[in-house]
Amino acid sequence: MPGTYRVGVIGCGFFAPNHLNSWNELGVEIAAVCDLDEAKAKAAAERFKAARWFTDAATMLHEARPDFVDIITTMPSHRPLVALCARERLPVIVQKPFAPTYADCVAMVDTCKAAGVALMVHENFRFQAPLRRVREVLDRGVIGTPLWCRISFRTGYDIKTGQPYLFNEERFIVLDLGIHVLDIARFYLGEADSVFARHQRVDPRVKGEDMATIMLGHKNGATSIVDFTYESRKRPDLFPQTLVTIEGTKGAIDLGPGFQLGVTANGKLTVENAASPLRSWTSEPWHVAQDSVYHTQAHWLARLSEGREPETSGADNLKTYALAEAAYGSAATGQAVKPVES
Repeated sequence: MPGTYRVGVIGCGFFAPNHLNSWNELGVEIAAVCDLDEAKAKAAAERFKAARWFTDAATMLHEARPDFVDIITTMPSHRPLVALCARERLPVIVQKPFAPTYADCVAMVDTCKAAGVALMVHENFRFQAPLRRVREVLDRGVIGTPLWCRISFRTGYDIKTGQPYLFNEERFIVLDLGIHVLDIARFYLGEADSVFARHQRVDPRVKGEDMATIMLGHKNGATSIVDFTYESRKRPDLFPQTLVTIEGTKGAIDLGPGFQLGVTANGKLTVENAASPLRSWTSEPWHVAQDSVYHTQAHWLARLSEGREPETSGADNLKTYALAEAAYGSAATGQAVKPVES
């Protein structure tokens, strides 16, 4: 049962409270928290009722002996931390982006496979209630064969002040946000064998791209367009909503503002509210993301109990990361790029 598990959490920064609140609600004991910043580690332990706090990950694993580890740090630290967990034979969840390079991602997958431990990427968009609901409609087959899809996340919300490291990321929005949207394109239409991308930089304070438009050619013949930015001037700002349109041979799906889900089938339109519920610790407008963290972690617990591979395993996320790499290659060359196949 989930209540028997003990988690060790590494990283107590901006997004960590959503993980920690979710573990508490799921009945998982927080055996320990760890952060290089002692004040952050202490504060998280007190606020989320962790048994112990540490500033060194290896020490935490040896002394707290958790059943699995949740890594919520920035991506340069992911590979060494995953290697540490694998040496201790501990299953591990890693926040996205998986790592700075595709080679790092492959290394982590191989390391965990060799150690015989589960590895999951915390790809929480896959578990957002509105986006999950779109997949449920697709699976019912009411719109026939999907032909075309657009997935859009456009906001001017200040995401950078709370995560100042983002200003210095030379590969910015595609890995920070686009990785989510690309994963949803895979989730809806399957694997892609062609990627064409255009990147732009609007905010002069950032080093990397903060706006991108990517076209994917999927192996089944469908086409998807994903677009995202942190520099939209449109009002009202829909942060953090993802808008989706899918057209098929028999109908269409439209996830619009306010989580209104319209489905056209047999010439008839039906509309429902697909919003995520508010939990005791969530608040608007973040609740759609916060609720998805809960469901991501609930999925991890279920698969861990069953001994099955998570839906967003490290191996699965290699396919999403390959799309991001292909997007960077395409933006640099102006040519369509075939993603690497794992």
